[in-house]
Amino acid sequence: MSDVPASGARTTVDTARMGHPLLSLALAAMMDDVQAHSGAVYLLAHDAPVLEMAVMAGLPRSFAAPWERVSLSAPAPVSEAVRERRLVWVNGEEQMARRYPRIAVVLPYPFAMAALPVATRDTTYGAVFLTWPGSHPPELSERERDKLTSACDRLAIRLRRAEEEGRPVLPEPDLSAPSTTTVAGTLGTVEAARMVARLPYGMCALDLHGRITFANAATAELLGIPVSALLGMQLWASVPWLNDPAHEDRYRAALMSQHVTSFMALKPPGEWLSFRLYPGTNGLSVRISRARSVASPKSAARQEDDDGPGRLVTIDHVLAMASALTEAVGVQDVVELVANEIMPAVGSQALVMLGSRAGRLHVLGQHGYTDPHLVERFDGMPLSAQTPGARALTAGVPAFFESRQQLEHLYPVRQSTPDGMGAWAYLPLIAQGQPVGTCVLGYADPHPFPAEERAVLTSLSGLIAQALQRALLYDAKHQLAHGLQAALLPHSLPSIPGIDAASRYLPATRGMDIGGDFFDLVLSHGRASAVIGDVQGHNVTAAGLMGQIRTAVRAYTTVGQAPEDVMSSTNRLLIDLGSDLFASCLYLRLDPAHGTAVMARAGHPPPLLRRPDGRVKVLDLAGGPLLGIDASATYPTTEVALSEGSVLALYTDGLIESPGVDIEDALADLGERLATTGNRPLEALADGLVRETGTAEERSDDVALLLLRAVAMG
Repeated sequence: MSDVPASGARTTVDTARMGHPLLSLALAAMMDDVQAHSGAVYLLAHDAPVLEMAVMAGLPRSFAAPWERVSLSAPAPVSEAVRERRLVWVNGEEQMARRYPRIAVVLPYPFAMAALPVATRDTTYGAVFLTWPGSHPPELSERERDKLTSACDRLAIRLRRAEEEGRPVLPEPDLSAPSTTTVAGTLGTVEAARMVARLPYGMCALDLHGRITFANAATAELLGIPVSALLGMQLWASVPWLNDPAHEDRYRAALMSQHVTSFMALKPPGEWLSFRLYPGTNGLSVRISRARSVASPKSAARQEDDDGPGRLVTIDHVLAMASALTEAVGVQDVVELVANEIMPAVGSQALVMLGSRAGRLHVLGQHGYTDPHLVERFDGMPLSAQTPGARALTAGVPAFFESRQQLEHLYPVRQSTPDGMGAWAYLPLIAQGQPVGTCVLGYADPHPFPAEERAVLTSLSGLIAQALQRALLYDAKHQLAHGLQAALLPHSLPSIPGIDAASRYLPATRGMDIGGDFFDLVLSHGRASAVIGDVQGHNVTAAGLMGQIRTAVRAYTTVGQAPEDVMSSTNRLLIDLGSDLFASCLYLRLDPAHGTAVMARAGHPPPLLRRPDGRVKVLDLAGGPLLGIDASATYPTTEVALSEGSVLALYTDGLIESPGVDIEDALADLGERLATTGNRPLEALADGLVRETGTAEERSDDVALLLLRAVAMG
């Protein structure tokens, strides 16, 4: 950034405490002016493009622990505010999930945030963020914007003055929330304690860090722990059966959102207790009571849903799903992962994955619908259509419909296309600012979507979008590779009197599924020739060079060159092309009328010959070096008898090479299979010889096979 000063001209950040609380006073004043719930000041580090938290107020620093140091390039509001030198406003959990999914995954609560740079015209010193409960209006008022902008400008001027005077501005102790008038302050400490002691349920107070600062006798009785053992301890740390991340999450949710939250917990051996958390600016009040009408964990879960539903998907779930999605290769992998991992976690019963191409939606996959016609209506739908799937993607905003009535009220066209579901979530899939598609989750029954669940689903949509974008790119490359390979290899083999032929090609399963293996069968001027070869590598370069070699061999054959001359000419051509790649090759001139074949070999694996009596021989042919090494190389020929019923097997090394297997053993195994199955029809024989290789999940090399059987002349 051009406005970020050099390290020597920037405010120094150290770990020592400063004497004059410049940052704390400025932050407290800002929060008071705009009634913010919490906030923090960051200073730009002197030795790296990193923002370091110097002071925080209103919440425990642990809430912002992942962002105590934030890179200027990070996808975070404070970084964006500094990079773009402007106020960044995030108006709730859905927008947070869409714009900053990493933050939403850790803090999936309803709150609003503003981030501003602390900078003069020439120098950036840091940034500030402030948060409000989710009840804050969707936009900052002009008054709030002016107050915050002016306060940051004043802070920047003070930081510049401190720099000019040689006074380092250092991190300061975090601020506690402002104190409020308590019951004790109004009625007197003794009377307040007596009043709370008479309550028929437990009452305790937690500070911002979750530590118990007060507990009445009923609390101790219900929890089964003396008050003296509770004071000063965190509730979930002092009570073993409350030591559950889900319970701590309720405390975090209450503080962040400033909304009343609740949860149920089982006190061993079988008593259910209800906890209701009432947040304030300086902590929480907790009411504890026995849960009436709770007979089982299932009914407890329903009670919890009534009081305040917890997240269906935890952070651990999200991280696990993110890890799984990174392993997805193709589009169908993504569809299956969403169906197998995400649908069960969020309670969905149906899925439609839609892709966006050329201004239209296309069905990429579905799960949960027994009748495919129910989802076919999406295929080819223009993005301009007034449907929830198209609207969610074009607007970039997820849509949640809790019931059929709600959906059909907004989209009357849906009344004519029922899919049997009772609720829907339409999640736009947007990756790197580009619309990728829409993920539609269907629920069998009406389903409420609490704010936290909406935030998690929106976060997941970002992960799905990135995985789907990668998968679409992979599938496009995969199709391109197969199209190129198909164009370079013969579409069919010509009919040659006295010779039956069959071929197979299998690409490597690693890389781009394209390689340099090739084969061909040529009939020209009454002469039949066969060739098989392997250009090193399995990428586009190898495939392109393979196409040139195959074309050259065909051309030299057509003009009538002898086998040794075809090989020599192809060798010189490969050297003239200036390629760094080499190629192995085996060339045959076939003479079915006389039952012979003349072969020339350039570093290629030896062919196998199965005689009519079933014996198999490895043909140890004379030959020369690989093509592309020595321009003066010669390639002597060998004549082989090819009597009626004989089978000649030409192959590339991918058919016999595999990790940990000796090449001689592999060749012997291939010969044995050819001997025992060589009487089969040629197509069935070809399938059998490549079947074991064809099922390999990690095939590291291409496989080409060309089988030639001598038959009676027609």
